[in-house]
Amino acid sequence: MYSAKVMEHFSNPRNVGVMENFSGVGTVGNPVCGDIMKIFIKVEENKISDIKFQTFGCGAAIATSSMVTELAKGKTIEEALKLTNLAVAEALDGLPPVKMHCSNLAADALKAAIVDYLLKNGLPTDGIELDKQCCHHGCCGG
Repeated sequence: MYSAKVMEHFSNPRNVGVMENFSGVGTVGNPVCGDIMKIFIKVEENKISDIKFQTFGCGAAIATSSMVTELAKGKTIEEALKLTNLAVAEALDGLPPVKMHCSNLAADALKAAIVDYLLKNGLPTDGIELDKQCCHHGCCGG
């Protein structure tokens, strides 16, 4: 059912934890499946220099959280904003159709953290759309 990469990121997730002195944080949740993701980013010179996550959810949710942190680390804000749910799923060698929403959550949590960073620094967020069904304001436990 799951690829070897999904199982590897589930069994040995990268960048797990809480970050102090973060530049931005994004929390998203899916009330249907119960998954909740929180991503912390540290931004230096317009690049994501460090990234951490906390996820409550299934193995696919943990794997996609881990993978999105790996894909975003070292990228500029503009590059990280281009990471899509499809890119996350492809980097994991695919997800079962019933678990694709997990890659949406991971990409949305990253985007929410970037928006938080931009807003805190008085930078424009024009054209950045956050998924309306997800919680981006901390009410999912953030």
